[in-house]
Amino acid sequence: MAGIYLHIPFCKQRCTYCDFYKEIAPENIDIFVSSLIDELCLRKDYLIGEQISTIYFGGGTPSVLNYSHFDNIFRTIYSHFDVNEKAEITMEANPDDLTETYLKTLSPLPFNRLSIGIQSFNDADLKKINRRHNAQQAKDAVNNVRKAGFNNISIDLIYALPGQNLNDWKMQLEEAFMINVEHISAYGLTYEKGTELWRQRNKGLLAVVDDEVTLQMYDYMLLKMKEKNYDAYEISNFSKPEFRSQHNSSYWKFIPYLGVGPSAHSFDGNSRQWNIASVKKYIERIASGDTLFEKETLSLQDLYNDYVMVALRTSEGVYLPYVEDKFGRNMLTECLKNATTYLQSQDLLLDNGERLYLSQKGIHISNLIIMELMKTD
Repeated sequence: MAGIYLHIPFCKQRCTYCDFYKEIAPENIDIFVSSLIDELCLRKDYLIGEQISTIYFGGGTPSVLNYSHFDNIFRTIYSHFDVNEKAEITMEANPDDLTETYLKTLSPLPFNRLSIGIQSFNDADLKKINRRHNAQQAKDAVNNVRKAGFNNISIDLIYALPGQNLNDWKMQLEEAFMINVEHISAYGLTYEKGTELWRQRNKGLLAVVDDEVTLQMYDYMLLKMKEKNYDAYEISNFSKPEFRSQHNSSYWKFIPYLGVGPSAHSFDGNSRQWNIASVKKYIERIASGDTLFEKETLSLQDLYNDYVMVALRTSEGVYLPYVEDKFGRNMLTECLKNATTYLQSQDLLLDNGERLYLSQKGIHISNLIIMELMKTD
């Protein structure tokens, strides 16, 4: 079982919070897609022997591609990889791209899940973060996707946006519950260095939400998600029963995946690779046959730290028998057992005998707890 991630690094405009690699260069899309197809062919043996259970088009904005682009990519994937007939196949999309006409052109393609970057149902908030859709377009997009036959729809939301208060966030959640999608990803705003929002904050131009209010927003969200039958299966991800993101879950379970496209990452179980973050250089290197990526072979300590970092964010937590089997008893006793006594006494960590979980109090300082459980020497 394995996954394929395809990074489509094109956007029509830049959101002020985003630090993902992307470009505003529609004139390069055709040649980029050709290079992406070439990379899929060149790296067809990376997951040799593995069946593909998830395919994910992320970005950037994959919905800038047209039917012909996707069709050529899928033909390449299906000709070079063993794709499970029930594979989860996801496309990220901006709401204003998801018109009835556009969705109709995609209907022959094997997409069975759409992830819609709504971020907010408030027009003023959307303008602050330079999104190119409005609240009504967001709702229309979900309706259009549903009418197009999709029964697995995810939306992205951001809380603690500049000037937002707890009541504002409550209203955002109510809007989200009204459209009744299968999956919601909700992230607290982070001011990533180099982004426009980061610059505005440093100049004192924003009403930044304080940490206490941000935690209140998160706790309220947990309460309402449970009421609405959404499973909090990861700190920022919530799903109706049977609708967890299989692709993202595979990352958290250390399942191998191939990442293609500029800045895309790959993992084969023992090493990580990452492609160059430049469309121009990516296209040039594909054409010349040069190496696209850098590679890091992971030590046992690296693998352990990566596992703790992702597993502790999930509802399944850290599985202690897996740690002992995969990383050895010393790692289990030195890094986990020695630290957990204090964390449990502070009601930050829960232990059912086989698994370690963050308590709701622990979720508030999850990064600090994760660092505490990592091996650093």
